[in-house]
Amino acid sequence: MINKKVEQLINKQINAETYSAYLYWSMSAALEKMNLPGFANWMRVQAQEEMTHAMKFYVHIIERGGTVKLTAIDAPPTEWSGVKAVFEAGLKHEQLVTSLINGLVDLAMQEKDHAANMFLQWFVNEQIEEEKNAMDILGQLEIVGNTAGGLYLLDKEMAARVFTPPATGQQA
Repeated sequence: MINKKVEQLINKQINAETYSAYLYWSMSAALEKMNLPGFANWMRVQAQEEMTHAMKFYVHIIERGGTVKLTAIDAPPTEWSGVKAVFEAGLKHEQLVTSLINGLVDLAMQEKDHAANMFLQWFVNEQIEEEKNAMDILGQLEIVGNTAGGLYLLDKEMAARVFTPPATGQQA
């Protein structure tokens, strides 16, 4: 049986992960409007990942005999000043999610919910990847600046990203 305090915070995390998907869909729409379909694709794939994360939390609660309590999702921003601003906001958001995951781990350890702690380690590692991806793209954007050719090439690279579900045993 899942610890009730941990269950409550995981329910909040389901909301946060779903909000993340909303945010990335909104960023994708903004990037489409900027005529950057490759970057928009990258964000749509990111949104798919976030929904997978939300479902992993959902399944964890169910499998441990808890109750999933879905709550309203806040509306994300809809406008950014440019592609770099989008990815800066994305990095800031991933840093927030990292702090939320760390708080969950802290609570699981405090409550001696070892199953939750083990489950959450996947997310700890995932957040390292999430932040690195955003930092890498920001670094590339810094290099190319607003040069049309550089943005064109990066946009083509971002278009190649496809959604890959977590490996067997890590699925929702």
